[in-house]
Amino acid sequence: MSNFPVSSYKSKALEARLLKLGIREHDLEERFVRAGGPGGQNVNKVSTCVILIHRASGLSVRCQEERSQGLNRFLARKRLADKMEEVVLGAASRRQQEIEKIRRQKRKRSKRAKEKILESKHHRGELKANRKAVDDAE
Repeated sequence: MSNFPVSSYKSKALEARLLKLGIREHDLEERFVRAGGPGGQNVNKVSTCVILIHRASGLSVRCQEERSQGLNRFLARKRLADKMEEVVLGAASRRQQEIEKIRRQKRKRSKRAKEKILESKHHRGELKANRKAVDDAE
């Protein structure tokens, strides 16, 4: 695997992840084009945007997040691994699990759950009411 401007730990972790998904370095087609957006003169003059195509599956990703080409190459491979996991694992993928979690969080509460919450609030209110100072109006 190429030498990326990230820690060796991150680089090795990505390499292992790609191998696990069956993505080999010689299956990748890499192109560099000029990026757009913020980044100043560097972005306008240097081809920092990376387009990565996995020939075997036909998946492609484009990365122009960073100003350096090396870091964009690393991030493009990471995105490709994410995309491949989504295709291979489907419902078991990390992204799909996050979507399901958000869906559960937004789901309406059941009638029983609402009743329990209100019951707990009433109980808390009673406890607070009992803590009031006693009047000395004898």
